[in-house]
Amino acid sequence: MTNLEPGTALITGASSGIGAIYADRLARRGYDLILVARNRQRLDALARRLTDETGRSIQVFPADLADPAGQASVEALLRGDQSVSMLVNNAGFGAASPLLQSDPARMAQLIALNIGALTGLTYAAVPGFVERGGGTVINIASIVAIAPELLNGVYGASKAYVLALSRSLHHELSARGLRVQAVLPGVTATEFWEVSGARLSDLPPAMVMTAEAMVDAALAGLDQGELVTIPSLPDIGDWEAFEAARQKLLPNLSRSEPAARYLETA
Repeated sequence: MTNLEPGTALITGASSGIGAIYADRLARRGYDLILVARNRQRLDALARRLTDETGRSIQVFPADLADPAGQASVEALLRGDQSVSMLVNNAGFGAASPLLQSDPARMAQLIALNIGALTGLTYAAVPGFVERGGGTVINIASIVAIAPELLNGVYGASKAYVLALSRSLHHELSARGLRVQAVLPGVTATEFWEVSGARLSDLPPAMVMTAEAMVDAALAGLDQGELVTIPSLPDIGDWEAFEAARQKLLPNLSRSEPAARYLETA
């Protein structure tokens, strides 16, 4: 955006938890908001409070992103509203059960929302951001994107996709004004755990971050220009070493000959 106003942020999953905190923080940063979620009552209550407290323009847009028609309606809004300068892809749900105890139909729904809807909304928003010379995409991933052993593998794989897409968008379009951030929260005190079938009370308190602290850290990471923000990680050097090791692999991942260890004969 070339004007002094931040523009409008569209936030999915905005009726509670992380999404509602993003709405609060971004309104206080001067953004107008479009709040997307299924629960109209919660959206209306949040919009009234934020309008009263911040004076920003808050639009509610009830939609079920798990429904193709709901997803399409939000995509159309993103394509048509040129005031939108930020997309916060927060909507999604998780799973904590092992593979053999998971419902395949439920896993298909998880993939459709965590991957399909996020991708559709991103592709609806990004061309306009590039055409207008700037915009921001914040993708809420998870630490299981890099540690899939910790929870359900399908959930971890969906978040690894979010991280990979974020990296690719940054690589392709950062020079054209697109700012991308993937946020990898650890255990966060939200309704996620009830939906996923696990109990937050079973986890050590030292592992659990409040949603407020998580979002504040994520926005600080955005301000610092981070592509990947891991709010819980004490030493950024650990992530930098992880990324340096990944980069070291790249030149040797595609070569004309197999590695010598595969050519050895007994």
